[in-house]
Amino acid sequence: MLFLGNLVYVLCLLTNALAILSDDRFLARIGLSTSTYDPAFGAGADANSVKAKLVALIASVRMVMRPPLIIVNTLIILYELVLG
Repeated sequence: MLFLGNLVYVLCLLTNALAILSDDRFLARIGLSTSTYDPAFGAGADANSVKAKLVALIASVRMVMRPPLIIVNTLIILYELVLG
């Protein structure tokens, strides 16, 4: 049971880290921003490349997981306050 609890904490922390990444400050500097992703002049985005998939994953996590993360973070904080 201890392993499962630690796994939940790690997954929550990693998802939080992806959700709070800033497009302007961090992702644009390393070329993973959704607004600045342009693979080549005149060429369409290659959907099979690792970089395109990583950009899509980060954008999906940021869009879909923010509201559930608020609930999960609140539950973890309350759990730690009551039982920690």
